[in-house]
Formats: sequence, structure tokens, C-alpha cells
Amino acid sequence: MVRTHVISDPATGAAVCERCVLADRPLPRMRGLLGRRDLPAGEGILLRPAGSIHTHFMRFPIDVVFLDRECRVVDVRSAVRPWRTARKRGAKAVLELRAGEARRRGVEVGHVLHLDEVSEAPDA
Repeated sequence: MVRTHVISDPATGAAVCERCVLADRPLPRMRGLLGRRDLPAGEGILLRPAGSIHTHFMRFPIDVVFLDRECRVVDVRSAVRPWRTARKRGAKAVLELRAGEARRRGVEVGHVLHLDEVSEAPDA
């Protein structure tokens, strides 16, 4: 089952990701965004646990938001291009968004994000 969440930023009162898939098991974490041609605005994936990511074999750049245990933003990397790696010491989760979404939605280091589960659907 794919669990979809809304990730919001209580500091701004805004949604950061309206349709976020939680990848908290090995296979969904390994698969991540691989094979996708695009990531629409409002969609993303939360990899947990994770302190690093790679964009090998991806077809588009992404924003990478590193989170600590309390879902506090510890780093934001904008428009990470394919065939790159990114990591942040102390990060326990990584939120991947469409390139430009982190800035557009006001995600900043120090903000604490909140996850709300909204639905479950069969794996696609």
C-alpha cells in the first residue's frame, strides 16, 4: 500500500507537499523517484530513514530537504541535477520535491514540518 501524506509547515501555515508518499521500507526507499519522467508541483516523496540521496538514473532535477528526528529542516539543496549525490550529517529523513518547490513554498532551515496521513492506495 502507498500511504499518501500532506506535509505542512506550521511556521508559515502552508502546505509544503500536498501528495507526499512515505517511503519508510527498503524497497520504496530504493525505488524513490526512479523511472518517473516528472514530479508535478505538490507531489513528493519522504525517505525515512535516510541521511543521503542520489539522483543517478533520474531524468529531472529535484529539491532535497534534509530533516532531523523531529522533522526540523537541517538543510535544503535546490535543483539537484541527475547523476549527483547529496548528504547531510545528522539528517534522519529526506523530502524530495520538484525543483523550485522548496523556495516557492518557503521551506527554510529551522522550520519543523508536520506530516498528516490522508489516504492509502495500492502500489502502482
